[in-house]
Amino acid sequence: MTSNALFAQDALLPAGWSKNVLLTWNDAGQLTQVQADAQPPAGTPTASGPLIPGMPNLHSHAFQRAFAGLTEFRGSGEDSFWSWRSLMYRFAAQLSPQQVEAIATWLYVEMLEAGYTSVCEFHYLHHDRDGRPYADDAELALALLRAADRAGIGLTLLPVLYQASGFGGQPPNSGQRRFVRSTESMLRLLERLRPACESQGARLGLAPHSLRAVAPEALRDVLAGLDAIDATAPIHIHIAEQTAEVEACLAWSGQRPVAWLLDHAPVDARWCLVHATHMDADEYRRAAASGAVAGLCPTTEANLGDGLFDFAAWRASGGRWGVGSDSHACVNAAEELLMLEYGQRLATRQRNIGADADQPCVATAMTLAAVQGGAQASGRAVAGLAVGRQADLVVLDASHPALTGLGATDMLSSHVFASHRGNAIAAAWVAGQARVAGGRHPLHHDVAAAFVAARSQLLSDSPS
Repeated sequence: MTSNALFAQDALLPAGWSKNVLLTWNDAGQLTQVQADAQPPAGTPTASGPLIPGMPNLHSHAFQRAFAGLTEFRGSGEDSFWSWRSLMYRFAAQLSPQQVEAIATWLYVEMLEAGYTSVCEFHYLHHDRDGRPYADDAELALALLRAADRAGIGLTLLPVLYQASGFGGQPPNSGQRRFVRSTESMLRLLERLRPACESQGARLGLAPHSLRAVAPEALRDVLAGLDAIDATAPIHIHIAEQTAEVEACLAWSGQRPVAWLLDHAPVDARWCLVHATHMDADEYRRAAASGAVAGLCPTTEANLGDGLFDFAAWRASGGRWGVGSDSHACVNAAEELLMLEYGQRLATRQRNIGADADQPCVATAMTLAAVQGGAQASGRAVAGLAVGRQADLVVLDASHPALTGLGATDMLSSHVFASHRGNAIAAAWVAGQARVAGGRHPLHHDVAAAFVAARSQLLSDSPS
């Protein structure tokens, strides 16, 4: 068989669907040819269904996968993000490095089986259970690198700077003791991780956790330090996720969070504004004009009761966006697109919001936009099926009942809107390496068992 090549009768290229597409890539996994209307050389493998670009997952807290589904009960008073966060802190306090690695490895296998081929890991669990640095300060970050390497998913590692529990430098609480770092220790960690990331082909960036957790002086200093290490590194930040956060920021500074950030930090195309749910009209316009990506996590935002992003306002200003699975209540690239579209339909009482002038099919338009935005946020060359980009490929399962007998455009549409929670992914490649075949990763059963064992131990050790 011809190596480093794949032929697809239908492939979703950056400009839209094309027929009879031949793709070839080099030994580094970089696409060297993407030719439509081609005749494949003898022996070239043929995709069993429509070929689409792998989706970058632009926001992940891997350890929270073991916590998903365990907070869906009424506490005292009204439950919200803040009550969920208290439960999450209790869970995070128990984790060992071995458990973090087992959870992350399973999660990354799940992602590959669900259409994600790369992930931005927003990593804020740094220290031991007592809040003390490990003997190797990078121990938990290295566990995530090993998990991504074993699963075979592309990784952008984003160590999190976390220093305060609220605006104005309020001292961190006991639930945050595993997160807290000085600015200097963060920059040392980045230097420590840089060679490990480079040797694995991972991208290293930085995540100031939020404006409430990083004071202005620390934000300024850590950004300057990051630029000295890598002036092109991606920068992600949680912002304007909750109305209480907006109100607290107004009380502290007289400005809304996104407005404050735009006025006090060099926000540009390197930045991903995670959630950015609660912006006013001027913030939508200014943030979009900055070139930053909006990091939308629709299933998590729904699970936590965050509210709805104004998708129409963002796109009207030319804003770029991508999707992430965040707390991993759901691990399914198609379902994030579905939830984003359905949220907008409920808010506007209209349909087919995600379509655009070039792509009237909602699933096609949203897939292309989310791949572009996710690639930008990841700082990696994964922005679709084009020469010079990484061969991150996903084949839809043409034998899935929701897809069988349809044309390629309708297959993608049914994958997003009709195969809900069903696996309609047949195969996936990352950097030209086959990672999923027949809908399954080769490590599926082994890493699932390790995940179950880790979660069971955590639950048995957790206080009631």
